[in-house]
Amino acid sequence: MSNDEFRAALARLAAGVVLVTAQEPPLDEHGRGEDVGMTATAFMSVSLDPPLVLVSLRNDSRMDDLLSEQPLWAVSVLAGSQRHIAGRFAMKGRISDRLLFEDIPYLRGEVTNAPLVGGALATLECRTEQRVLAGDHTLVIGRVLTATLPSADGDPLAYFKGRYRQLD
Repeated sequence: MSNDEFRAALARLAAGVVLVTAQEPPLDEHGRGEDVGMTATAFMSVSLDPPLVLVSLRNDSRMDDLLSEQPLWAVSVLAGSQRHIAGRFAMKGRISDRLLFEDIPYLRGEVTNAPLVGGALATLECRTEQRVLAGDHTLVIGRVLTATLPSADGDPLAYFKGRYRQLD
């Protein structure tokens, strides 16, 4: 089986789209760390008791490097109307994260201080419980510390056959 065959087969599995965010620790005691964000479709619930979720991160990606040091992070479950946010944070060779967040409405998480996207269907604040190396990715399992429904009535953003889609 080739990588292309594997990729094509799994593209037939519809997935929800989330924005994973965290704040880098400040470089010194007087500064504020930079916000970092990454679009993910490999995100799932793991356990209700305790409340655990999992996100898959490409090894050596900026988010993987950050979450290996920063245990606090957040997830915004994107609404169908937030396709532009998903695309912006999924770009390869993109501009700095500071500029990516510039015109996106968000609040800071009370526990993580990470950006929580305004208008998201749900937001979660998490603390890393475990990291599992799995091939070219790391599975980060996080304990959910807070969960809110800022815009619970919207439709979800989905990813299917290599494209973002809204459910009708």
